[in-house]
Amino acid sequence: MSGNWNSGLPFLPGYAFYDVTKSAFHRPQTLDYKNGYALPRRPTVGIGQDPLFSEQLILQEISKLSSETPAITYGSFDQSVVEDFIPAHVALDKKVLRYYAYFQENILFSPEEECRARPVVIYYYLEDDSMCIIEPVVENSGMPQGKRIKRQRLPKNERGEHYQWKDLNIGMDLEVYGVKYHITQCDAFTKEFMESEGIVLNDPEPMPCVTRGKTPRPSYTTPSKFDNKQQFLTMDRKVLRFFALWDDADSLFGETRPVTIQYYLVDDTVEIREIHKPNSGRDPFPVLMRRQKLPKKIKPESETFPRCVLEVSTAEVDEYYSPKDFQAGQRITLLGRHFLLYDCDGFTKEYYQKNHPDMKINPSEVPKNTDLLREKKKEVPPYNGFGSLEDSLQNCFSLIPEPPKKNVLKMLENDHKVLRYSARLDSQNPGDEGRRFILSYFLSTDMISIYEKSSRNSGIIGGQFLEKTRIPKPGSTLDNPEFYSPADFAIGATVEVFSRRFVLTDADHYVLMYLESNASQIPCQTLDSLRQKLGVGTTNNVPADQNGDDVGEPSS
Repeated sequence: MSGNWNSGLPFLPGYAFYDVTKSAFHRPQTLDYKNGYALPRRPTVGIGQDPLFSEQLILQEISKLSSETPAITYGSFDQSVVEDFIPAHVALDKKVLRYYAYFQENILFSPEEECRARPVVIYYYLEDDSMCIIEPVVENSGMPQGKRIKRQRLPKNERGEHYQWKDLNIGMDLEVYGVKYHITQCDAFTKEFMESEGIVLNDPEPMPCVTRGKTPRPSYTTPSKFDNKQQFLTMDRKVLRFFALWDDADSLFGETRPVTIQYYLVDDTVEIREIHKPNSGRDPFPVLMRRQKLPKKIKPESETFPRCVLEVSTAEVDEYYSPKDFQAGQRITLLGRHFLLYDCDGFTKEYYQKNHPDMKINPSEVPKNTDLLREKKKEVPPYNGFGSLEDSLQNCFSLIPEPPKKNVLKMLENDHKVLRYSARLDSQNPGDEGRRFILSYFLSTDMISIYEKSSRNSGIIGGQFLEKTRIPKPGSTLDNPEFYSPADFAIGATVEVFSRRFVLTDADHYVLMYLESNASQIPCQTLDSLRQKLGVGTTNNVPADQNGDDVGEPSS
């Protein structure tokens, strides 16, 4: 059987004859890969293929080649450069048309105006044909302003059409959601873009002012003493600032502190802030006085008003502080506190030159050695007799008293150095004639202790008569006491110890040796009395110590 044995027969049941010798029943591939690209496989005549189909393809290719021009084989002399395709959202990105317009707003129940023109800015985004309308914000206008319509495609009519850039022009009315916006002008980019697209823009129109009624309604306004609204509109955010010194010397730990006094012109209030310095030791609370109106003069009938517990209202105040009361270089008293205004800032100087030319601004340097920096002398209360004078004085310096400071160097140099004297009690009582004492002077602390020697059949128990303490001289004051020293202990001298009189009768040799080593600080009378009593090289008249032995140089 030949390869075209079933050609020309319809492909119907009973008319198709299959090749019984066919052994491959897989689905043949239709693509070939050449240089990494998938290309359709060209059909070839083989077993199981229609020879007429392949002949038809060959005839089509021959006719196509015959109809081609030689330019396909040899190339074209006019080779045009194909430009890159740029999408619209890329070409028109960040390109916005800007128009200036306004709309009319009806004013109800106003005797001065019937309608008001409010300016807006219309932005048209060429990227996606969306628009937004923004009203410029005017400070202190009292009206909600800003974005009126967010970015979106605005409807043009009821048929669902939207505004395009071709529909916008100067002098037209743009109706959006029931509001008509009249376009008056545009920016330079919008004008250049529209002219490049062949659209001629109309002449720009001026932005109208507030349109008032031709016949305003009659109004009746009660005249007021001061226009607070005008003060708010003209004086908002205008502050007079003065640099001052607060004289706080009358307090316990008084000093002079730098402060800033701020006068707010919008409502005539005053605020005082303290200037803190690093490492000043004070809490960081800068507001010394909160912002408030300061009364300058109280009405006579309200002098007894309890201002310490109740706030003063306008009914009790006759006059408040004004800018005329603040002048650089002068002193001022605010709520019982004294301030020295030594300087002000530049805006404050310009304000006074413009509004109060008769007031002279005389800035002064910060005073250093004036009454403001005077130190208040602390008064020490009198000594109450409890404890030593130094310990009682520490209670006046701090809430938790500390031990008084000691001369450590003196204590180390004179440790265990004691001057001993023999003494008798000078008394009118006959029973005190035979009593003998040893007076010890400790050089390390300048304290004195007295020990009484026991004697048989005297009826008096010996032992410690006075513990170590500092003994003031008679006639010295408690504020500035003068204590006994080794220069006062001469042989035969009288030492008064808390209303008891002791007469020095003898001393040991160490006392003479120590006083001679410090002869520049000891009077000659004291040294002569010791030399006369002890003599040179004699040890007969030496007082006894607490144990009954002779008193000699104490061992270290």
